[in-house]
Amino acid sequence: MKHLYEKDFYAWTQATAKALKAKNFDAVDWDNLIEEVESLGRRERQELRNRLGVLIGHLLKWQYQPQHRGNSWLATIKEQRQQILLLMNENPSLKSYLDEAVAIGYSSGINLAVKEAELPYEVFPPVCPYSLVQVLDAEFFPA
Repeated sequence: MKHLYEKDFYAWTQATAKALKAKNFDAVDWDNLIEEVESLGRRERQELRNRLGVLIGHLLKWQYQPQHRGNSWLATIKEQRQQILLLMNENPSLKSYLDEAVAIGYSSGINLAVKEAELPYEVFPPVCPYSLVQVLDAEFFPA
């Protein structure tokens, strides 16, 4: 089945599911199956980092460019918080990764703020100025 994995991923997933359902474990391509299961976890972590980056980037823009605050930024902040909470509810074990994800997300958030707000990198502190509680708090908007 390894050759199928490289030639037709969808067919490989179907054949693997069929073999697992039939408990035909000798027919399972274990190495690639393990790799795919591990990658599913990595995708959840990546989604968390990406959403935190967008959220923090908009919080930075909100704080550093108050004259440009509007419904678009507000909606983005609210949407990212909602999606992060959903992701956390669906994957409670990601809670242990939140501090690291915020630190990584902050770096991405700075890049977003620099690009969209045209502010220099030097404006932003070297570490996230918001606590994890603030980042996720629906009522928190930096002054």
